[in-house]
Amino acid sequence: MDVKKAELAVCAARPDQFPKDGLPEIALSGRSNVGKSSLINQLINRKNLARTSSQPGKTRTMNFYRIDSAFYFVDLPGYGYAKVSQAMRREWGKTIERYLRERKPLRLVLLLIDFRHPPTADDRAMYEWLAYYDIPVCIVATKADKVAKGKWQKHLRQVADALGAKEAPIVVFSAENGLGKAELWHTILERLKAAR
Repeated sequence: MDVKKAELAVCAARPDQFPKDGLPEIALSGRSNVGKSSLINQLINRKNLARTSSQPGKTRTMNFYRIDSAFYFVDLPGYGYAKVSQAMRREWGKTIERYLRERKPLRLVLLLIDFRHPPTADDRAMYEWLAYYDIPVCIVATKADKVAKGKWQKHLRQVADALGAKEAPIVVFSAENGLGKAELWHTILERLKAAR
């Protein structure tokens, strides 16, 4: 997909700050530093619309990126951030849970997993939660350029088995070289079409 226009439209800390235009939304979830911002930048062919940070837990708002005035990518705060207070973590958790369960324009959650390592307990909990509430999900195995191609099948099995993911598609992805970009766009556009 050739994106003509992409902009950071809203940084929301509370539900009353979410966009009200009803455009469909594709949410990105994953632990801090898994590459959500890099994935958005790679998909839209921009270097730094979505700000990347070497400091996990930096994204503290839900960032809505309007794409070609057609839909939003929604970058959710990363989970597994150690340096954030328990109270703040609980507050974020409530807002994100409410968003995922109640948000009508939400079409798909991209659950990002670091392909180099087995899914964490947080990754497993997130996938189980999404599956329990029947929220459409696509698993994106990031940083695939750091894994030797000969080990991909082993790592894919590791992801699928750890998450118990039988139905959800898994896309092997690299923000560095664009690997998996076309496949991921196909999945996103299919969901956007199906939900019309």
